[in-house]
Order: sequence, then structure tokens, then C-alpha cells
Amino acid sequence: MPKSVFTDAYAFVVEYLLALRKEKGVSQVELARRLGKTQQFVSLVERKERRIDVVEFCVFVRALEGDPEAAVVEVARSLPDDAAI
Repeated sequence: MPKSVFTDAYAFVVEYLLALRKEKGVSQVELARRLGKTQQFVSLVERKERRIDVVEFCVFVRALEGDPEAAVVEVARSLPDDAAI
């Protein structure tokens, strides 16, 4: 499988969502249902093969019954000082 084209800093975004999903005990199939997407869509995001924007990130967090504002703050605080795009 090819390496992700996304930055290491972006990996924390996906790791946050994956950890939240597992913490809530939600399967990819259930999350996909809540999002109105396919399980394959969720899988692509979690494998870092499909990048999501901040709106999608917030919708993911809401679908997992999390707090989008707190999630964005946590992700922002986790970024290294030399994070690049």
C-alpha cells in the first residue's frame, strides 16, 4: 500500500477520530450510518487515504457524541511548532 500523502501532523487528526470512535464503542459501519456515508468512506479516512476538512472533522466528532470545539482545541494543541502544510 502506498504511503499517505498527508503530513505527520495530520496523522493526529485521524488518530484522534479513531481513538474517539473506539472509546465510544462505535463500529465503522455504525459511524458510517450516522454520517450518511459508506463504511468504505470511514475506512479511507481512518487509513489516511482520504483527507477531511475542519467541517467534516466536526461532523465526525458530533456523530461520535463528542465536543467538536474541544476536539479542535486538542488537535491544535497537539501540533508541533514546526508543523507544515
